[in-house]
Amino acid sequence: MTASRPPLKSLDDALVELLGFAAVLQGVESVSTFEADGRVLAQDIVSALHVPPQDNSSMDGYAVRCADVLQAQGVVQVTQRIAAGASGAPLAPLSAARIFTGAPIPPGADAVVMQEDCEVLEGGAVRIKAVPVPGQWIRRAGEDVTLGSIVLSKGERLTPASLGLVASIGLNLLPVVRRPRVALFSTGDELVMPGDVAPAQMKPGTIYNSNRFFLRALLVRLGCDVTDLGIVPDRLEATVQALQQAAQQHDLILTSGGVSVGEEDHIKPAVQSLGSLDLWQIAIKPGKPFAYGQVQDTHFIGLPGNPVSSFITFLLLVRPFLLQLQGVTQVAPKSIAVPAHFTWARADKRREFLRVQRNAAGGLDLFANQSSGVLTSAVWGDGVVDNPPGQTIAQGDVVRFIPFTELLG
Repeated sequence: MTASRPPLKSLDDALVELLGFAAVLQGVESVSTFEADGRVLAQDIVSALHVPPQDNSSMDGYAVRCADVLQAQGVVQVTQRIAAGASGAPLAPLSAARIFTGAPIPPGADAVVMQEDCEVLEGGAVRIKAVPVPGQWIRRAGEDVTLGSIVLSKGERLTPASLGLVASIGLNLLPVVRRPRVALFSTGDELVMPGDVAPAQMKPGTIYNSNRFFLRALLVRLGCDVTDLGIVPDRLEATVQALQQAAQQHDLILTSGGVSVGEEDHIKPAVQSLGSLDLWQIAIKPGKPFAYGQVQDTHFIGLPGNPVSSFITFLLLVRPFLLQLQGVTQVAPKSIAVPAHFTWARADKRREFLRVQRNAAGGLDLFANQSSGVLTSAVWGDGVVDNPPGQTIAQGDVVRFIPFTELLG
């Protein structure tokens, strides 16, 4: 009697289980702020100063005392000139300071009048044509960052904007979690590398190895140090040898292909001979076969061989796993509600991720061929619709759209 297959695992359950294995990597590095884009902070960043450090002008103009200019067309004497990087003397009554953007406000001044609202007169005086109000065009000390505040939190992934922010508080070095070390290889005798064989000389049944290229690129975008071990032949002993090599000095072994249960799928017995393996059948489309295990003390993840399946399962499962390894606290992608400008009448039992493209009308167009082998759909699309199991989509329905910008880095 044939044993019944276990039920498909939901994506949410699979992700919870997978992330349960993703303990944050040990080891902190101090890196240059210039080189820290995309890295993950290993501790909170606390400011040792106010930003800006003192009140300063947000305009080119004249610093004045509002009590001296109670009506338009008032005339005051210009007694000093303050450029950015300089400091001024206390402002005497009935006087003004010529001031430039970023320059500190002199003591006694309580407003800046932009130069367009002023008229320079002979003898070093200026006519104020618009009555100022206290605080006008003044950036207050600490209005961006206050002394002692947490500027960025442990577990945040650094962006170009956050690098500028930490530079503004004087930091040229940042403590970050070390990069994950990932060994990558593909399995399959049908695979050949672009450049090794010309298209006209391809043997029947062979295909170019596309997965190797996008998986490596995705890993690099996520801050990983990648060791590419190439293509492993469909033989058990070759697979075992590749895994043994990959387990040395790596945090994760990532493979594509060979995670099914066919006679030529050797990943499962090879991993089991060296460690442990759970082969999951996940209720998503594309991408049902997925494997997680350990080879010695190294994480192992096996992705399906079909390119779109491999691409989507990486984005939905491997990406959050790698982010959590680096200590990122928020690993779920953000989605938005967008109207579908297409129909999808073929409801599936599995949760579907349909490749779509935003159009000029603010809706989503569907790529015509949603096959797991059509990688063009992922190039043409700029995101996916996360469609629940058993759900059809009618023209105009509001759907959950996840942009690739949320998933590709």
